[in-house]
Amino acid sequence: MWKIKGFIKSTCIALLPLYTFCAFAQAQTAAQAPRYDLTYDIISPVMGRNGMVASEQALASQVGLDILQRGGNAVDAAVAVGFALAVVLPNAGNIGGGGFMMIHDAKTGKNVALDFREMAPAKASRDMYLDGQGNVVPGRSLHTHLAVGVPGTVAGLAHALQKYGTMKLSDVIAPAVELAETGYPVSPGLALILAEERAHLGQWESSKAIFFKDGRPLQAGERLVQKDLARSLELIGKQGPAAFYEGEIGQKIVAEMAQHQGLITSADLKNYKVIEREPVVGNYRGYQVVSMPPPSSGGVHIIQMMNILERYPLQQYGANSAQTIHLKAEAMKRAYADRAEYLGDPDFTKVPVKGLTSRAYADELAQKIDPERATPSSDIKPGKPLPHESDQTTHFSVADEKGNLVAATYTLNLNFGSGIVAAGTGIMLNNEMDDFSAKPGVPNAFGLVGGDANAVGPGKRPLSSMSPTFVLKDGKPFLATGSPGGSRIITTTMQTILNVIDHDMNVAEAAVTPRIHHQWAPDQLRIEKGISADTLRILQNKGQTISVQPAMGRTQTIQIKDGAFYGYSDPRNPDGRTLGF
Repeated sequence: MWKIKGFIKSTCIALLPLYTFCAFAQAQTAAQAPRYDLTYDIISPVMGRNGMVASEQALASQVGLDILQRGGNAVDAAVAVGFALAVVLPNAGNIGGGGFMMIHDAKTGKNVALDFREMAPAKASRDMYLDGQGNVVPGRSLHTHLAVGVPGTVAGLAHALQKYGTMKLSDVIAPAVELAETGYPVSPGLALILAEERAHLGQWESSKAIFFKDGRPLQAGERLVQKDLARSLELIGKQGPAAFYEGEIGQKIVAEMAQHQGLITSADLKNYKVIEREPVVGNYRGYQVVSMPPPSSGGVHIIQMMNILERYPLQQYGANSAQTIHLKAEAMKRAYADRAEYLGDPDFTKVPVKGLTSRAYADELAQKIDPERATPSSDIKPGKPLPHESDQTTHFSVADEKGNLVAATYTLNLNFGSGIVAAGTGIMLNNEMDDFSAKPGVPNAFGLVGGDANAVGPGKRPLSSMSPTFVLKDGKPFLATGSPGGSRIITTTMQTILNVIDHDMNVAEAAVTPRIHHQWAPDQLRIEKGISADTLRILQNKGQTISVQPAMGRTQTIQIKDGAFYGYSDPRNPDGRTLGF
């Protein structure tokens, strides 16, 4: 059986958010004179030369690193990390949810956008979350069995491995099986989330049986053992995705649904399909940006905003100067207004991707931006791109020495999704149906407004903000990044890229820099603490409505530069870890 290796055996690990230890960086000898100020770097990323894994949980990163060291490629490692996160990051990692994966194939140079987003059951209907008076029923799309979309994670990870990996499914899933079977100590971060979600999880006996002890949530240091999940993972390893979609696991999920008036049937599971899509591609100051297409809104709007911002000398204005923040906010407002109108499942609605990402359309939007004054959201309407037509989620990034690259973001939606564990499976089920527009114009859990393009419908995939993204330089991988964070994923990912390209930050500095976010509705500029009071006053004088709120995003970024890998796990999540060798 696969055994977990100790972290002290890792060649290079980030011990603390602001400090990095690398085995190959030896202490200076007494004969060497001390040297200072050899670099502009304030914080240094983790470095490796043969491969790197960045994820939101140290144990999962270790699993991925071990796969790379055993000769697996980036996809092998990414799939292993995906299954491991289902065990060690139970509030977001999953096999009961869905997501997106970007793959860069070094052999062909091809970039693939893998869509394994959840699907609405066949019995889903447009008004299923409304009462008799046409009002949204609070909680129905979040905390009931009606909130669960048909999961895609197992199919997606298995598809990626079979087509782009080199190892057997049973081998890459074995570490996750062992972690679930033997358990691991609950971290302080997970303990805090469990405590916060006590009411959410506590209403379901199947969930309490796993995450509670003596009538209360598990506490830091106590061991989280998931025997049923281990059994489910082992079945998937032996029988492949059929165990989930047609076999014993699927039967238990369907039984759970039937018992609680859920909609998912055996036919829904059997009919689930993974889709390979063409990435959306843009250019920014000589770099190529390659990201996830619809039903993700991320790639489209990252490129749309960067097309607007490229005309401004952001490097000259400075990172997080009032002028830079103001211009970013104005670009964000216009992109999110378009998101509400046009974005949805491209298999069911026409999404004007080319128009939204065209430079001509960006020119039109930029002409409406006043560099000295904020435009109220009430004055911003969705544009007309057609003439130009020719919180909880987790992200991980993996790179290997052959040049393969993976950026994957997958989710249950909110922390622990629906909060429902399908009895006998150990599998936490998503509440992704809330990502549809329950009613046009009514915000979802993240405050996002949607329209007819994202209305509930049988077989549809809900719109997402997940934005796994590559940046290429001269056609070769330069950056892999992405983040959780609901509606803030898109702006977090974009700011990470701008910090590297415009402000010459390394990936560690790009991660720790305070972030901003504006999503058109509500009309407020959300800002993390750390921006100067003088800057905030200037922004307020420009008409921006400031709201200082908690941390946004938790990026996992790898940069390829000068024949080496440089990575960093966002310190906003203390459980994250980047490992290289």
